[in-house]
Amino acid sequence: MLIANPKATSTSRQARDTLLRAFAGDLDIVLAETGHRGHAVELAREAARERFDVVIALGGDGTVNEAVNGLLADGPDPALPALAVLPSGSANVFARALGLPGDPVGATREVLAALRAGRHRTVGLGSAELPDGTRRYFTFCAGVGLDAEVVREVERRRLAGAKADPSLYVRAALRHFFRGTDRRVPAVTVEAPGRPPISGVFLAFVSNTAPWTFLGPLPLNPSPRANFGLGLDVFGMRSMRVAPILGAFAGMLTARSRPVRGRDVVNVHDAAWVTLRGSRPLAFQLDGDYLGEQTSITFRAVPKAIRIVI
Repeated sequence: MLIANPKATSTSRQARDTLLRAFAGDLDIVLAETGHRGHAVELAREAARERFDVVIALGGDGTVNEAVNGLLADGPDPALPALAVLPSGSANVFARALGLPGDPVGATREVLAALRAGRHRTVGLGSAELPDGTRRYFTFCAGVGLDAEVVREVERRRLAGAKADPSLYVRAALRHFFRGTDRRVPAVTVEAPGRPPISGVFLAFVSNTAPWTFLGPLPLNPSPRANFGLGLDVFGMRSMRVAPILGAFAGMLTARSRPVRGRDVVNVHDAAWVTLRGSRPLAFQLDGDYLGEQTSITFRAVPKAIRIVI
């Protein structure tokens, strides 16, 4: 099943048809286009129940996340369809973390070669558990605080017709940092196994792999040791003053093997679980999708969760 998001940033019907022709000689393809938010979850769940061999997600990180959650609706299982990713969104963080080319045509060549050779890689994921019992998987990151507030603002602007590109995120982040977010009263407490709770945190990223995201072609690496084969990593800030934030941002741009450090920085590495608690409702994002406000979220590492064609 090829699940295609016709509204993904760089996708066009012509590009989709080109990809279909490229796959036609090797695969028996069922095309399923998404029509609304959450539709890829339904389509991937259907593919799992009907025992498809492979689900191909053509879209951005949001489409990939929905496909993953549809496939894993009943939990991880080695018998589930494998997932192939053809990136066509604005960031494509998961595809790039897997080592795929950033364009759908280049990725198609690599995915076709992997299908012909029968290659796949089993990777770990993260899951987010909410107080109401809801559980949602994520492929590369989750965040609370400023990060999620910026995602919320970007989504609002995209609905108003703005183009999703790195400059939109930068403008939204700067505007919200100086005029929107609470920079005086920290609301987050980080709980992780083997250490006392860390209070006084303003924002936190939970990473399942590195990099956390990209600024155009530049990777941002708050937790460069995060890996699909390990537990979860956390990066947090205990200050929202300009100097510490700029220092942390500079560290994210240059970090390659060691995490960003500093007296205002919180780091957790390879944790089986992490709970973020808020003294007030916190903006929450998962794989770059805004999911509302929460006061408590428990994140868990899910090893060997899904097979990826690569």
